Amino acid sequence: MRNERYSRHYILPGFGELGQQKLQAARVLVVGAGGLGCPVLQYLAAAGVGTLGIIDHDHVGLSNLHRQVLYDTNDIGRAKAEVAANKLRQQNPEIEIRYWVEQLYSNNVADLIRPYDLIMDCTDNFAARYLLCDACRLLDKPLIFAAIYQYEGQVAVFNVADKEGIKTDYRHLFPTAPTPLEAPDCNVAGVLGVLPGMIGILQATEAIKLLTGIGVALINKLMTVNMLDNSSFIFEIPLTASAGTVYPQTLAELSTFNYEQYCASESQLIQAIDAKEFVEMWSAEDVVLVDVRDPNELPRLSHPHLSIPLSTLSAQIKKIDSTRVIFICHTGKRSLIAARYFYEQADAGQQIFHLDGGMIALENYTND
Repeated sequence: MRNERYSRHYILPGFGELGQQKLQAARVLVVGAGGLGCPVLQYLAAAGVGTLGIIDHDHVGLSNLHRQVLYDTNDIGRAKAEVAANKLRQQNPEIEIRYWVEQLYSNNVADLIRPYDLIMDCTDNFAARYLLCDACRLLDKPLIFAAIYQYEGQVAVFNVADKEGIKTDYRHLFPTAPTPLEAPDCNVAGVLGVLPGMIGILQATEAIKLLTGIGVALINKLMTVNMLDNSSFIFEIPLTASAGTVYPQTLAELSTFNYEQYCASESQLIQAIDAKEFVEMWSAEDVVLVDVRDPNELPRLSHPHLSIPLSTLSAQIKKIDSTRVIFICHTGKRSLIAARYFYEQADAGQQIFHLDGGMIALENYTND
């Protein structure tokens, strides 16, 4: 018996009742319920995908709301995965929705993705992307990838064989992880609010095409879209070998692989310090403070320091000449990126620190 909810699908040429039945039988896991995950979840739920899984350990914040339109002001502070699941059940009570308020790790990824037919990569960091890439390759799961940066987005379909039997994955696109300065996330670089909506819809469309067999999916192809000039193009992902790159070859190796270290191997050599440690250190003769905020950001740092905005760090890095260097920003995110970049250029023996929590943490400490 036909369901009136999907009546416009039934009359679509090439889709029809069979296409809707395929969606109803499908199990799709969405990893990340943020800017990309919100539109993906909303449209797949509305389309009638039978089982949707949601994984996200984050909570709704005010700065999310300009682009993560599944949430509203009343949701601030609540777990994204739980809020999304509740709202999607209201949107379509006829489908099954499962959720996990937890982070994806090497030791849980296989169990979480194994029951699903299709995985949606809606994450925002390289460690998670490489983790999903390897897990899907080892478990032979199709993976639909998307990413956003300021005004531009990307979509690709991985681990699905084309007519020649060729499969590509994220490692063919990026054999090694880009540096933090080469590809900062939206917390640092910013993002146009409507961009993840558009890219997420493209990602959901690729899922529907794969699940139903309609159209031509972006198998072994990367599509990029630029919102500023309305340009888009598609190119073939090269079947390049990851020469010299070490990554898991078995599920056992996957379960113990350290992706955080793989994507930022310097992390153990960059020390995060709290506000108390910062105050104790900042007067030492061999310490240089580097403020990587933009010059107009408040509050000002009263102690002598170098002002080098993150966007100009590569051009001014030679100005930093000290045995110990402390990077600081507003929240601690940009300072960590700056510290990682500086680590790659630093001389032997230099100690690198960043203030965890940034100026916010420092103000809270000094006001107590």
